[in-house]
Amino acid sequence: MRRIFMKKNQISLFSGVMLALSSLIGSGWLFGAGSAAQIAGPSSIISWIIGAVIMVLIAFNYVELGTMFPESGGMSRFAEYSHGQLLGFISAWANWVSLITLIPIEAVACVQYMSSWPWSWANWTRGFFHNGTITNEGLWAVYLFMFIFSLINFGSVKLLTRFTSFIAIFKLVIPSLTIIFLILAGFHSSNFGNNLTSFMPNGTRGVFQAVTISGIILSYDAFQTVINLAGEIENPHKNIFRGVWISLSITAIIYVLLEIAFIGAVEPSMLAKTGWHGINFSSPFADIAILLGLTWLSILLYLDAFVSPFGTGVTFVATSARTLMAMTKSGNVPAFLGKVNKKYKTPRYAMIWDLVLAMALVFFFRNWSELATVVSVSTFVAYATGPVAAVSLRKMRPNFKRPFKSSHLKWVAPLSFVLTGLVIYWAMWPTTIEVIFVVLLGLPIYFYYQFKKENVNFAKQFKASLWLLAFLVFISIISYLGSSTFGGNNTFKYPWDFIIVILASVGFYVWGIKSSYENRDLEDAAKVNESVEIED
Repeated sequence: MRRIFMKKNQISLFSGVMLALSSLIGSGWLFGAGSAAQIAGPSSIISWIIGAVIMVLIAFNYVELGTMFPESGGMSRFAEYSHGQLLGFISAWANWVSLITLIPIEAVACVQYMSSWPWSWANWTRGFFHNGTITNEGLWAVYLFMFIFSLINFGSVKLLTRFTSFIAIFKLVIPSLTIIFLILAGFHSSNFGNNLTSFMPNGTRGVFQAVTISGIILSYDAFQTVINLAGEIENPHKNIFRGVWISLSITAIIYVLLEIAFIGAVEPSMLAKTGWHGINFSSPFADIAILLGLTWLSILLYLDAFVSPFGTGVTFVATSARTLMAMTKSGNVPAFLGKVNKKYKTPRYAMIWDLVLAMALVFFFRNWSELATVVSVSTFVAYATGPVAAVSLRKMRPNFKRPFKSSHLKWVAPLSFVLTGLVIYWAMWPTTIEVIFVVLLGLPIYFYYQFKKENVNFAKQFKASLWLLAFLVFISIISYLGSSTFGGNNTFKYPWDFIIVILASVGFYVWGIKSSYENRDLEDAAKVNESVEIED
């Protein structure tokens, strides 16, 4: 019998799943269904399925890497092992920027929802939000929430998991009740259309637009919580795969059913007047619940509009801090950020640094959409390295212990890379070029620490990273020249723009595999991999 033994850690499978669900079911579910329906109509159901499939395929690569290297913040290290420190830094920086920005995003969401509470006793919250922007008064409330997010993480991992488990259960119950009672109270099957045109009013382009514009893809993004906490999960050889699969599956089912319930609950007379593009609720599910006479449900939804982003913010403090902590192992950011509290084993210095930067971000960008638009796609810059690293390490170190090793990786890896390219393209011009700026913003820090080191072969590092830099430049150019549907100047009309992105992505994927090389960080990878003990 084949057994794999790992050291015992503090996070069980259940707690890991709850942590992931606490991140996955954030503020997005309260607005995603309504926004997606506006863009794609009933076919937005397909958009949610596409988003889930994309994330499952991307996660597939990271499950193998996470079980090979069960370390906290591991997603910041995988590309470094296969392609050297420059690519590792670009990937880690892009991922960290997206994670740290989610902290103020969720805090802003809490305050924004509070400002719209309908009860008379909550009048004091009205001044927190004005004309789509957090006010100076609201900014202090945002800072308070961010401080509480960090304070909860300052304690032990057990405190964190207990808190998020409670929040996650609440976040599962409210959406489930919403699905059930909206369907029971008023479900109009005619809203789904009686032909392809009425089901898909904006064609296939609307389906793809909804995946990114309405926040669908971001709603699935937090699967990486399990990967980044791998060093603290019990039996990571089994529970990383189970945690990712279970949390993504539950989330996908909930989101698809929420979309179905929302589409069916809209009053047909409203659709007859405005069509799907005119259905614009400030609080989609709460507003529909009120129209259906479900006052008690609307109250729960208003409360959940506070609880959901709060729980997500707490979880992303944990994830972003461990990502920054992992970056210190390469010596490319200050070493003190990687220090762990002796008593509670938590990276407090990284949390404090993340909090300071997050506070600065929200001071300059007080609008939820402004915070989310630029940095959200930076996650997919990091994800582009996952498939390449997984396949490269199989070729470079076939003898590494792989508790999760699937023969499907040979087609999942290139497919997930292509889908990553498409998702970045779907973000629309000029977001693509803004992402490149965000990625390049961290390079001066990297160069500073590299020049302080000895025996640094920068030429090899640059050569191994050139494929990703070229890939980002290509996506930016094709985004500018692509179809007007995705913000371009229509030089390449739809669907030819998709075909160009797909074919080019395959080329960049092959280039990325060939760019891997033997580097000193593989020694660190070998040491981490040794912690996995396999007996037959």
